[in-house]
Amino acid sequence: MEDVIVVENLFMDYGSGDVLKGISFKVPKGQIVGYIGPNGAGKSTTIRIFLGMTSGYRGTVKIFGEDIRDKYEYKRRIGYVPEIVELYDSLTPIEYLNFIGSIYGLEENRLNNKIDELLNLFDLYEVRNTRISSFSKGMKQKLAIISSIIHNPDLIFFDEPITGLDANSAMVFKEMMQALKKEGKTIFYSSHIMEVVEKVSDRIILLNDGRIVADGNFYELKEKVVGSSLEDIFNTLTGFTNHSEIASKVVEIINS
Repeated sequence: MEDVIVVENLFMDYGSGDVLKGISFKVPKGQIVGYIGPNGAGKSTTIRIFLGMTSGYRGTVKIFGEDIRDKYEYKRRIGYVPEIVELYDSLTPIEYLNFIGSIYGLEENRLNNKIDELLNLFDLYEVRNTRISSFSKGMKQKLAIISSIIHNPDLIFFDEPITGLDANSAMVFKEMMQALKKEGKTIFYSSHIMEVVEKVSDRIILLNDGRIVADGNFYELKEKVVGSSLEDIFNTLTGFTNHSEIASKVVEIINS
């Protein structure tokens, strides 16, 4: 099967020591990969390297079979929802999505049809001519999701994509990922919501202190580490086992 992402011995140093410490993995076409780890583990750095937003790394990164250094054409085939969504707030959803579509060279009539249909499905059609600046976080998140898939990308990076979404929209999003997978799309999914990662991922890569400490599907990880949930496995492998003690101390302090 074709490997959409190939990472070999990847290091990244921002000047105060390596953030990524020689990670290597391959992602085949049509796989949903859950990419998890504590804050500062190197997850966002990895994604930024994939997107061509961070340079100066050591090692090899190939996407669609080509080394991405100084390459731009591959970006036409990827989609991205960042952890912190920043949109052009002075625009309306229709204006914003037309702008995104034009960047990818989508034909105008088909683009307009896509915009109307997607805004309707994400319950944004009624506010299609309203300035984005007035939107809630959840509404902006849904617009970011639409903009990440409107050009029919082959590879999609989701970084905390359901933050701010209501329960119904989050359910639609999870089902959408499975439907995209069936269409042969590859999804690289980073989140701190362990329950969702556990349910939607074909494979889970756990990063800790810039190194991969686990790589496999949920059942393979369970065989290696005692735990009934991905959260248990995560806490064991990252060494975070005193969460109950910390929570109790917080309550003691506020009650003192």
